[in-house]
Amino acid sequence: MKFKPAQLARDGDEESHQVALMCWAADNVVKYPALRWLFAIPNGGKRDRITAARLKAQGVKAGVGDLFLMCARRGFHGLFIEMKAGDNTLAEDQITFGADAVLCGYRYEVCYTWEQAVAVLQQYLDD
Repeated sequence: MKFKPAQLARDGDEESHQVALMCWAADNVVKYPALRWLFAIPNGGKRDRITAARLKAQGVKAGVGDLFLMCARRGFHGLFIEMKAGDNTLAEDQITFGADAVLCGYRYEVCYTWEQAVAVLQQYLDD
């Protein structure tokens, strides 16, 4: 059974909206071929101390955007998307990362729904 993005996002949390966005991306890769290089960066979520230490040792960094589109467009080297939900706000390290990403020539967007992220991606990828 194939789920639609709206069905996947019905829980309303950040994870479900990100899953919905990735479903939309998979469904639209023919129209937007660059979407094949939209990927998640596993830097968030709750983990036990051992797993957190292992990931940190492997190079996971707090504050890095949730998703990255490896595609240069509109004068940017690529696009980072930070997904949030509800009343969640950016942590200090996320604010710093976003500012540094922009200074380095990347676009950085914070999106609270999968639909908002779709609009960002469409605007970024449309000619």
